[in-house]
Amino acid sequence: MLERLETETFLTLAEELHFGRTAERLRITTGRVSQVIKAIERRVGGLLFERTSRSVRLTPVGRQLADELAPLAAGMEAALRRAADAALGVTGELRVAFLGEWTAPALLKAVALFGERHPDCRVDVREVQLSNSRASLVDGSIDVLLASFPFDGMARGPALLRERRVLAVAAGHPLAGEERLSLEVLADHPVVQYPEVTSAGFKRDRTPDHTPSGRPVPKGPAGGSFSEMLSLVAMGRGVLPVGEHSRQYYPRPDVAYVPLHDAQPIERGLVWREGNTSERLRAFVRAATDAADPPHPHAYRSDPPAASPGRLGP
Repeated sequence: MLERLETETFLTLAEELHFGRTAERLRITTGRVSQVIKAIERRVGGLLFERTSRSVRLTPVGRQLADELAPLAAGMEAALRRAADAALGVTGELRVAFLGEWTAPALLKAVALFGERHPDCRVDVREVQLSNSRASLVDGSIDVLLASFPFDGMARGPALLRERRVLAVAAGHPLAGEERLSLEVLADHPVVQYPEVTSAGFKRDRTPDHTPSGRPVPKGPAGGSFSEMLSLVAMGRGVLPVGEHSRQYYPRPDVAYVPLHDAQPIERGLVWREGNTSERLRAFVRAATDAADPPHPHAYRSDPPAASPGRLGP
């Protein structure tokens, strides 16, 4: 029987065909890689790789061993992972949700990676709305939600998505023809408001009471959903700062989206109840972080972070 290091070294070198990259992936020295391969070749009784100063290639014997060994190694890894999942509780069902159509692809990438890693845990995916996103987390209808930050009163993971802010205005509005705008224009026009159930921190981030210079921002009417809020914009009842993906996911001939050059980007990620610290949830947050494109530089740690002062809203 080959030891685990021998199996990993051989299969990695068969994939990379480069001693340096193999050593880097396995975090061992190139000398150690050579020693391991030579030991396997002695046991086989023949060369597994043809080595020159410029290239490394599998011999026919090496190719046969790689083709037969790879599925066996994968099966062993899967068996170990399933055993670990059972021991840690990464089984059963995890209920995940998204808020906003454009977040769905990112969530589905996380679901796919999580499914590869933890095939014994079923994932149920659903969509929530502004009106029930918080309630769904509080009452346990969902375990974790991909939503915009901040989401007050909830624990959160790393930011998985970022987008620039734009100002939604009616197509016939005087601002519609501008190339870019400043947040200061919010003081000159009513701003459409989010539903009452939306958290205070989220509202301060999306529809602030004052501009950066301190000028008061007039409040416009509130909408019950994002589509309803855009309809209020289209009717000329006010303007609304939104993410730039609204252009793609909410295109409307009666609404124009103008970039806000001095606004901080909108961030989105996973949020969950602070008391929900199951291994299923931890594993899903890790998968979502790894699946992010590009991956977020701050890896998810073993303990979910407590909700911070700037923590999260629907």
